[in-house]
Amino acid sequence: MASQTIYNPKIELMPRDQLQLLQQYRLRNTVQHLYDHSPFYKKRLDEAGVAPEQIKTLDDLRRLPFTIKYDLRDNYPDGIFSAPTEQIVRYHVSSGTTGKPTVVGCTRHDLDMWSECVARSLGAAGCTQKDIAQIAYGYGLFTGGLGLHDGCELFGMTVIPASSGNTSRQLMLMQDLNPTVLCCTPSYALYLGEALQKQGISPDELSLRIGIFGAEPWTEEMRKRIEQLLGIDAMDIYGLSETSGPGVAVECIEAKHGLHFWEDNFIFEILDPETLEPMPDGEYGELVITTINRTGMPTLRYRTRDITRIIPEPCTCGRTHRRIDRLKGRSDDMLIIRGVNVFPSQIESVLAGLKGIMPHYRIIVDRKNNLDTLDIEVELAPDMPLDEVRTVEKLRSEIEKGIHATLGLAANVHLVQPNTIERSEGKAKRVTDLRKVYD
Repeated sequence: MASQTIYNPKIELMPRDQLQLLQQYRLRNTVQHLYDHSPFYKKRLDEAGVAPEQIKTLDDLRRLPFTIKYDLRDNYPDGIFSAPTEQIVRYHVSSGTTGKPTVVGCTRHDLDMWSECVARSLGAAGCTQKDIAQIAYGYGLFTGGLGLHDGCELFGMTVIPASSGNTSRQLMLMQDLNPTVLCCTPSYALYLGEALQKQGISPDELSLRIGIFGAEPWTEEMRKRIEQLLGIDAMDIYGLSETSGPGVAVECIEAKHGLHFWEDNFIFEILDPETLEPMPDGEYGELVITTINRTGMPTLRYRTRDITRIIPEPCTCGRTHRRIDRLKGRSDDMLIIRGVNVFPSQIESVLAGLKGIMPHYRIIVDRKNNLDTLDIEVELAPDMPLDEVRTVEKLRSEIEKGIHATLGLAANVHLVQPNTIERSEGKAKRVTDLRKVYD
């Protein structure tokens, strides 16, 4: 049965054959546009021996060159753009851990497309025009705040532009302005939920009913914890600044399983991160995105480094746009410990299923005597009796066994007192890799 919250039925319910023809048409136009207006991509296409007229079907996508984050940094600030400065109406800048940041330029068309994608995502997540959204993503150079803001207004919702941080003010706004939708990172949603609990504020005293959370991987267990603390449906939204920001894909409230990606604007591929060969539907690999409806800075086969899979089955909501699974992690954030690939989300899935601990942890990887070591600090729940040594030791042993069963690796678990692990108002910082100091 089709969803009752579809923002753009003509596109969201478009038959698959028509959708693929639209993708094919827009892919050809995008490649031609880049060849004509982006010296960077003209050079890349020439080096690959690909002329725009050779791109005729979606199968020809594999002939196109990849784009990586360093391409944007190496061509800082606007060497990858395909529109003149007078047509760029907004810049977004993402911070980098080393070197220059990446700069994204948006034309008026790009912003309109982006807002449309966010509006569709809001509808899919269960929002209505009667909702009030408290946006606790950062405003400014980061795409999260302004991206959700513009989409909410286009959709017809009322917006509270709270921005990130200032938790006491966030809680006051929740109590006084009665928002029904909260938009932020899942880590900050968890932080807000704990802050409410500490102040003795019940979720029943608030008007919140939906949370739209993204910008970092999170587990199903973390979703359940957030829903319990805030009394909401917690929905996953996906996007990245290099392809437009939040709203590239979103969960629908009907299925709450997998994120619909808007295939009229983006072509998704799932590739083996090592061989870059296509993975069959249903198998995990690296997500690669080609934008096919942007003019300021389209990207060809952008390697996101995010690990996910295509869910091949049709969705019960009726949308024809396919789904990707919840992100498993990132290929470049993946830890290799004693030859084993480890994602922080795997460790989180073990911790989230246990009683007596909080969903706050820190992973410390080091190298001693030429051997990798894995230490995990886990925060005990406030009601956990610290003086009962046997109980605490049993819990620590249970965590170590769970991690070994999941990862095939031995870890040293350290249970720490409540509120000793640093909280985050943005993306959570879970990993400290001390091996980088020595390498």
